[in-house]
Amino acid sequence: MWRAVTAACILLTLAAGCNKPEVTAPKKPAQETTLLIGLIPEQNIFDQVERYRPLTGYLSKKAGVKIKLTVLSRYGNIIDNFVSLGLDGAFFGSFTYTLAHAKLGVEVVARPEKNDGTSTYHGLIFVRKDSGIRNMKDMEGKRFVFVDKATTAGYLLPLRYFGKYGITNYKTYLKESYFAGTHEDAIHDVLNGKADMGAAKNTIYNMLAKTDGRLAKELVVLEKSPEVPENALAVRKDLDWSLRKKLKEALLGMHNDPEGRDVLIGFGARRFIETVDRDYMPVVKYAKEAGLDLKTYDYVNE
Repeated sequence: MWRAVTAACILLTLAAGCNKPEVTAPKKPAQETTLLIGLIPEQNIFDQVERYRPLTGYLSKKAGVKIKLTVLSRYGNIIDNFVSLGLDGAFFGSFTYTLAHAKLGVEVVARPEKNDGTSTYHGLIFVRKDSGIRNMKDMEGKRFVFVDKATTAGYLLPLRYFGKYGITNYKTYLKESYFAGTHEDAIHDVLNGKADMGAAKNTIYNMLAKTDGRLAKELVVLEKSPEVPENALAVRKDLDWSLRKKLKEALLGMHNDPEGRDVLIGFGARRFIETVDRDYMPVVKYAKEAGLDLKTYDYVNE
């Protein structure tokens, strides 16, 4: 009898030990999602970052993610580095988006609508008034400044312009041609006499004209491109759908939010509007007319 009682006690003790609650390590806080967003060098890179920082700060707050900005040194780099740098999205120009969509499958989300109700821009070809250049024939043997081979306004427009007049090789037709890298620099190079002719987007041209009266007095516009979408946010095709939806809703709802309206004022827009791939058909058509294959186009500056 005593042995039976002792055995029962031992079994109860073991059972109690087996049912002892497990001690678990405290859960680590979930790691914050970070999105890397690229910017094209439309103007001075410091000005570019200052313009976009409040916008991405607002998106970070509304979408619940951390957004880090990176400015690419040239337009084509946003395509070259999209994969290598692990970019999640970028604010693409119209031609860079068209190229990136064809080559990488990126998908556009939204673009700003300016205070005058427009959400597009066009390219300009301009010369100094005192240059005597008024048509293609006058350009022969002169100096032309482009922006970048991956821009609509700063390269596709003049390429199409030369082709329209039967100039298939502008390098032999001109005395010199080069790439300034930004629209702002291309405008200043013509204004200051470094180049005879140049190309850039009208929004940057008009912005500079407001602060520098020399543009109206000393430059004249000879040609302009069709209207194309303003710089828009596009994201990688495999970005989490719920996150993409949050970004889109935050952008499209900014004008209905007091904090968002303040950011829009600083950004120079009244709201963001939904943007889809078919909005870029004018760019696709323009590139085709210039004889370019978007999937194989070499956008590296020479």
